[in-house]
Amino acid sequence: MTAVAGLLARRRGRALRVLPLIEIGMLLVALVTPFVLGERTALVTLATNVLILSMLAISFDLCWGMSGIMSFGQALFFGVAGYVIALVGRDLEFSHIWGTLPLAAVTGFLLAGLLGAFLLLGRRTPTVIFVALGTLTGSYAAERLVSGWQYVGAGNGLSSVKLLQAGSYEFVEGVEFYFLALGVLLLVYIAARILKGSQLGLVLAGMRQNEERLAFFGYRVQLFKALVFAQAGAVAGIAGALYSYHQGFIGPGNMGPGLSTTAVLYCLFGGTGTLIGPVIGTAAVEVITYLLADIDAIKRIWPILLGLVLLAVVMFQPKGILGIFVSDRERIGSYGVRTEGQE
Repeated sequence: MTAVAGLLARRRGRALRVLPLIEIGMLLVALVTPFVLGERTALVTLATNVLILSMLAISFDLCWGMSGIMSFGQALFFGVAGYVIALVGRDLEFSHIWGTLPLAAVTGFLLAGLLGAFLLLGRRTPTVIFVALGTLTGSYAAERLVSGWQYVGAGNGLSSVKLLQAGSYEFVEGVEFYFLALGVLLLVYIAARILKGSQLGLVLAGMRQNEERLAFFGYRVQLFKALVFAQAGAVAGIAGALYSYHQGFIGPGNMGPGLSTTAVLYCLFGGTGTLIGPVIGTAAVEVITYLLADIDAIKRIWPILLGLVLLAVVMFQPKGILGIFVSDRERIGSYGVRTEGQE
């Protein structure tokens, strides 16, 4: 009877897993979206932007949702990588996908690694506020720097970015770029899922739950945080490169506190720590923004209305939209073998 009860408990635990169903549902929606939209190119462009910005949101989720790093500077890595590939295209006339996307990832990784080493690897354990303000300051300083730097277009940014190439093929706005962005997002998402389920993910889960206890056991907590912070920077860098190619433009606002804060809202709206939550949050916020901005009667006040919607979600559903459907155990993750008496 004990064995039967244990088997039933395990089956119940498996039955409660809804995240895989949500992930599959989101993938199916993403695959059919361009065919449903058809010739409505503006909506295909919007959908492509959602996919690209979802990678920026995932990069923040890797920091806060998985590692407890409150970063208000993810747009810094996003924007710098976008500028780098734009300059490589302008000055070196090179925009092949096999070279520029890895370059963007390396740029984001190295920049985040340097900033993470400065903020996280000091003699004293940094507080959440210190890291948040440090990343925010870095993002603001970079925005001010490029705003006055004529070589990178100053306040006007860099326009007419060279088209992304695969061999002799050039990607332009439309269904082809949409599926390219979807493919890159899937690779990023799968890599993040593997990270979350790995031994490193187990350490990150322990850090998130009780950082002091993990440090007591001998783990160099801040070193792990710096490593994940650098990896999140690489993800943001890839997103920045794709954004630059898709928009044909990159500007100071793409690396400033405004976009960094927007990435935070994407995650909080969808649900942090789930990886798919930031994707859902990005889609929801961008679609709501598009719909509100298109209504003549509220064109002047739609940002206020959007802010009220986001504020309501953060206040009354702090676990985000996914918190309504996903249990804390599944959202946070469970590790090891559960015994009969565990719930």
